[in-house]
Amino acid sequence: MVGDVIRIILADDHAVVRAGLRAILGTARDISVVAEASNGLEAIAAAAREPADVIVMDLSMGQLDGISATRQIVSAGSPAKVLVLTMHAEEEYLLAALDAGASGYLVKNAAARELVDAIRALAHGDMYVQPTAVRVLAGRVQRNTPGDEERCRLALLSDRERDVLRLVAEGHSGSMIGEKMQISAKTVDTYKQRINEKLGLAGRPAYVRFALRVGLLTAEANNGASRAKML
Repeated sequence: MVGDVIRIILADDHAVVRAGLRAILGTARDISVVAEASNGLEAIAAAAREPADVIVMDLSMGQLDGISATRQIVSAGSPAKVLVLTMHAEEEYLLAALDAGASGYLVKNAAARELVDAIRALAHGDMYVQPTAVRVLAGRVQRNTPGDEERCRLALLSDRERDVLRLVAEGHSGSMIGEKMQISAKTVDTYKQRINEKLGLAGRPAYVRFALRVGLLTAEANNGASRAKML
């Protein structure tokens, strides 16, 4: 960010939608739209050209879709975080968006305030996924039994490490986990380091995907968890 201003790139193939988003974001004094893109290729070019903090990315765009554009932007090492803003059902596209490297996922019928909150969360290093999306995704993933390899990987963790994995996936901060488990934040960091080494995980999206697949993150998980900080 430049000072306290969050720089935004809007990527959507409908000019009317971009104008509406610009109007919504114009009400937030700490947010500035620095570029627009009408397709995935333009979004990639804008990310390379403009020093942005967050890219608001539609999924269905001509020439190159939002998932592919997100993957290329993240692979190129752009510091900008991608917030997917789409009309598509969460259960079909959420996991693909996270796998591509998106840090947030929001459907277009969300309230204007939620869009602003999501952008601010990503700009400050957090992850933002609507609670309804997490519950739907959890319900779908948990219908599949985890494979032998994932069960073996999970068995490498101690009970305490398993608890930390679940709480991180739910979105709790290090201090919150410390309070829940009655340990220090430093000890939480130690557990996370062990989890990363044993499971080869890095970042909350990876924790979420693994926890969903092995059944640690349930569809009844705390609604607020999806909005908490990436650790």
